[in-house]
Amino acid sequence: MTTKINKPTIIIDGSKGEGGGQVLRTALSLSMLLNQPIEIKNIRAGRKKPGLKRQHLTCVLAAQKICNAHVTGAELNSQNITFVPNQVQAGEYEFKIGTAGSTVLVCQTILLPLALSGESSTVSLQGGTHNGMSPSLTFFEHSFMPALKSMGLNCEVTTHKLGFFPAGGGSWQIDITPLTSLKPCQLERSGAELEMQQNNCNVLSIVAGVRDSVANREIKEAQALLNWANANTEIDRAKAYGNGNSFHLSVGQAKQVAMFEQIGELGLSAERVAGRAVKSLKHYLKSGAAVEEHLADQLLLPMALAGGGSFTTTALSSHTTTNIDVIAQLSGIKIKTQQLNEHLWKVYLD
Repeated sequence: MTTKINKPTIIIDGSKGEGGGQVLRTALSLSMLLNQPIEIKNIRAGRKKPGLKRQHLTCVLAAQKICNAHVTGAELNSQNITFVPNQVQAGEYEFKIGTAGSTVLVCQTILLPLALSGESSTVSLQGGTHNGMSPSLTFFEHSFMPALKSMGLNCEVTTHKLGFFPAGGGSWQIDITPLTSLKPCQLERSGAELEMQQNNCNVLSIVAGVRDSVANREIKEAQALLNWANANTEIDRAKAYGNGNSFHLSVGQAKQVAMFEQIGELGLSAERVAGRAVKSLKHYLKSGAAVEEHLADQLLLPMALAGGGSFTTTALSSHTTTNIDVIAQLSGIKIKTQQLNEHLWKVYLD
């Protein structure tokens, strides 16, 4: 069935703020949720190679598929698209990027529109899961999804195979249980408070085609640097299309989990991989924030849809401020920010 569109098209400047793919993804999600036609110009103008790359094009095509949208400009390297949505249809979908581009970001583009469509959906995705340039599938499953569960959204992730950069080839699916509306999130307990309980401290090394000795050295180094002698530790010997290593530190449990990750690289020692993750975690713990900057960015759209909520985070990233601007332009919802001290901000919606 085709839904008649009477709303005027909103024009969005893709060069605003951080000038990357975040503008595209948030705009597509809100276009579907609000049944709002959009035109996005200057897509990814802030990047060395502007326009739609394979990952971003897959976001557009996935959004088009689930709502039978009328789209122009959906081709590689395009810097301008129009997107006129129809009603979102729940169902079974499969999307393949064809590169190591992030399947997680594709999923996030369509997740909330499908969840609020009124019926269950299953989405299968193929491509990158751990590429070091975007939140990984591990982060998505163990940090982002618990926060959404506290807001009422229940999903189940099934991983078949991981996809590291540059090979890609990851395969996983998400089963989405529908909900009528999201509940406001309240995340203001600091990471330092969470760390005080040893069972809240977790060290994970994922290896695929990489020796266990690498994972053991990463874990040992992190424990020493953090004085986490009694932390929960795990080596995940994962199935993957190519070889890879991803190291993760997390603090928290249940609805609030702050995760920091670092991809292993050729020429980068296990100790340096762990050290980079530790540095990020220590900065977060020192700030007194409840939410680290990557999760902060991703909680903004759910917060807007819930109509309320609050959390504290470290200094606002360009992704966060850009996302706030796009949400306000399309929905009229103005998420507020308040600087509490040099390293701490409150993000909230009354």
